[in-house]
Amino acid sequence: MTTETFEFQVEARQLLQLMIHSVYSNKDVFLRELVSNASDALDKLRLEKLRDDSLDADVSDLHIELDVDKEARTLTVRDNGIGMSYDEVGQLIGTIANSGTATFLQELKEAKDAGGAEGLIGQFGVGFYSGFMAADEVTLVTRRAGESQGTRWTSRGEATYTLERVDDAPQGTSVTLHLKPADPENQLHDYTSEWKIREIVKRYSDFITWPIRMVPEAKDGEDAPEPETLNSMKALWARSRDEVSDDEYHELYKHISHDWREPLETIRLQAEGTFEYQALLFVPSHAPHDLFTRDFKRGVQLYVKRVFIMDDCEALLPPYLRFVKGVVDAQDLSLNVSREILQQDRHIRMMQRRLTKKVLSTVKEIKTKDAERYATFWREFGTALKEGLVTDSENRDAILAVSSFATTHSDDEPTTLAQYVERMKDGQDDIWFITGESRQSIENSPHMEAFRDKGIEVLLLTDAVDEVWVDAVGEYEGRKLRSVAKGEIDLDAEDEEKTGEEREKQAEEYAGLLGWMREQLDEDIKEVRLSTRLTVSPACIVSDAHDLTPALENMYRAMGQEVPRTKRILELNPGHPLVKGLHQAYQGSEDRAELSESAELLHTLAVLAEGGQPKDPARFVRLVADRLERTL
Repeated sequence: MTTETFEFQVEARQLLQLMIHSVYSNKDVFLRELVSNASDALDKLRLEKLRDDSLDADVSDLHIELDVDKEARTLTVRDNGIGMSYDEVGQLIGTIANSGTATFLQELKEAKDAGGAEGLIGQFGVGFYSGFMAADEVTLVTRRAGESQGTRWTSRGEATYTLERVDDAPQGTSVTLHLKPADPENQLHDYTSEWKIREIVKRYSDFITWPIRMVPEAKDGEDAPEPETLNSMKALWARSRDEVSDDEYHELYKHISHDWREPLETIRLQAEGTFEYQALLFVPSHAPHDLFTRDFKRGVQLYVKRVFIMDDCEALLPPYLRFVKGVVDAQDLSLNVSREILQQDRHIRMMQRRLTKKVLSTVKEIKTKDAERYATFWREFGTALKEGLVTDSENRDAILAVSSFATTHSDDEPTTLAQYVERMKDGQDDIWFITGESRQSIENSPHMEAFRDKGIEVLLLTDAVDEVWVDAVGEYEGRKLRSVAKGEIDLDAEDEEKTGEEREKQAEEYAGLLGWMREQLDEDIKEVRLSTRLTVSPACIVSDAHDLTPALENMYRAMGQEVPRTKRILELNPGHPLVKGLHQAYQGSEDRAELSESAELLHTLAVLAEGGQPKDPARFVRLVADRLERTL
């Protein structure tokens, strides 16, 4: 057969060099990775055979085999699973096309310690390459189930790899490592040692549901021994809590999530009665890098009577809990259940409701008992969880109970809505909030001036989802959620010393200017009025009480939804010298061409102050430059 030589892409070569000159202190993880890959291949074959009974594949004895050759110093990890075609080997092994290598390398540089770096191997799907930590050369032989011809892949982890087609490959995949000499000082053990292999399998892979077999060393004078199964294959979710250690739970989490950090929380659930199922769920301690991308694979593993059915069953948890990993084992579903059937199945819907409530109650318990772990959870997953305030009205109260928000009350400590309500001033009826891109920008917003002066607490909301959920929720314990940048605001309404007479007089005095500015700025605004929220700035832009904010308009457009452009309201501070001067100029001059430019500048300054962009930047720069020139 013809052997073809290919070059690794640049990022793949960098990755291989990192593996060979490893930054990882624990070299043992390579075997964990290869066994995990083999287990996945067996799961996929059994699932494929369930879906297509005509598939020409032997599933009578699915297993993983470890084969040691001490003389040749090789270790082979072999499975009789789904295997790969020639093209798949080139795509998945040769180019690392789908493993996010660039992101992996970037995060590797940013990892603060060896433990953090080590945890990145599985997360980015590059576990196969960890074999180069222990081997000078790696040979992979594979044949896809149902095909007649196999493929051999070989590389020394340098610039190239070879591919050739082979006729005598068995079904499945074998990875043969030509091992480096043992180097205990660098944590490189002798991986031809039987006790070492047993130790690694017991520590990392004991729970894997397929037998991991190895032929023990024959003693002098004895016949060759029979293969021995090294792992217990016990489903952890089916065992009682006191039979399972935290370490065993953590290893299962690492196996299913490919995140080698320990989980933040382990959640067990067992339902009995008319519909029985067991669940073992994990809340990670760190958000995956692609949590908010469209291609993020969510869902938990679904088993039926211990038989693996689906790797990412989306129907069991809502999208806002997509970060939760784990296993659900149902007793009464069909083995050939499809995703379409799952979406309609009433048992699945019942399980989803129960699992969702269990996760939320667990988060509430963490929040109550462990402030530090809750802070970690909210930092990593709070943005995703808040999506549920929009999509899951049934659990909205439970989500609000575990949500916390930045606030003007504290620079560091977030607050709950319940705590906000407890601190509300006498006479304050509403919960005030402001949305924006960053805390710094919204704290300095003109909209905040009156609230700051009067010491009224404001929630500072900086996630994109905040623009949506505040409208969906509307109120909390009978108190409206109100934006400081929408509608008319009168913080002095309860102050008996201030009557409406002064404002009415002021409004009459400025009526001419306000009407004239409304005409001049007609393309951009629908009203000009005097402000009660400004104390320092000359002007600000606000939305009407029921209008979409600019950020929400942009969000809808980014999703491909066309929404009409909403004209907003310009508010003027009658106590500001600039507004006073503008008023005097309006009253004292009939030639208002220059005054029109001043009105335009004032409007654009208000747009800039809330983080917006000038409609015509070049014109704005020219007008400002012209005004500056006159002052020199």
